[in-house]
Amino acid sequence: MSTLAPLRLLREPWNASEGNQSNATLGAGGGWCQGLDIPNELFLVLGLVSLVENLLVVAAILKNRNLHSPTYYFICCLAVSDMLVSISNLAEMLFMLLLEHGVLVMRPSIVRHMDNVIDTLICSSVVSSLSFLGVIAVDRYITIFYALRYHSIMTLQRAVVTMASIWLASTVSSTVLITYYRSNTILLCLIGFFLFMLVLMLVLYIHMFALARHHLHSISSQQKPPTAHRGGSLKGAVTLTILLGVFFICWGPFFFHLILIVTCPTNPFCTCFFSYFNLFLILIICNSVIDPLIYAFRSQELRRTLREVVTCSW
Repeated sequence: MSTLAPLRLLREPWNASEGNQSNATLGAGGGWCQGLDIPNELFLVLGLVSLVENLLVVAAILKNRNLHSPTYYFICCLAVSDMLVSISNLAEMLFMLLLEHGVLVMRPSIVRHMDNVIDTLICSSVVSSLSFLGVIAVDRYITIFYALRYHSIMTLQRAVVTMASIWLASTVSSTVLITYYRSNTILLCLIGFFLFMLVLMLVLYIHMFALARHHLHSISSQQKPPTAHRGGSLKGAVTLTILLGVFFICWGPFFFHLILIVTCPTNPFCTCFFSYFNLFLILIICNSVIDPLIYAFRSQELRRTLREVVTCSW
């Protein structure tokens, strides 16, 4: 697959000479360092599936007034971030195919400009996805630990300001990343942001699970049936943990790839890891495919609304 300009350079690190890369690849060992030949059709199919799924999630949240709350607005924004991954992937695929088959003839400067636009979409989706996952975790934390004050803490106005701030920050940061993508400092900032959000969410989830475990232990000792609120809190924590796990599995290899670019661009084993860059791109797209399935199957209200959207019961 033809990757975007900065992503193409991330596949072949700029801070290592071509000779060193070739020798490292040969020295690291044979066939398994050749990477994977992933057909363009797989990228196209996954992009289309993700686009349709996330469109359904957005449509369901907009349709059902019961879902017009800060929590579901954040989920809607996360779905939009996943849609950006799909749209940018599909746009790149069509753009490259048209150029390769001579259907579209453009000057090199315009091609570079189009690459930069698509790159900005991808980078913005990375930052916004991480940010909204963190915001959703904080929102769930407030729901559990400050249930009586939730509506005064997480007001609709604050939710709108939070969403607007994230989109603005994502756009600005992605523009800076595209402009200075050769700088290790920029990569370190992106890696640091990823690690910070992971630590933040892990701390929140551990605290939430500790509370849920304490509640379940108390219920078991008193032999009382679990309340709807406690059951819902535990279910919400499990849902968010699944989301975090899926995100880590899908995005972790890509960020590990960035770490290796900074730390060992010429090391033979690092060079071998670089050769699987297309697999890391597939995992990123898979994240945007899996997320809507988690929402649909774990939220009864959203699942019911999705059925209405699919059957056009408006």
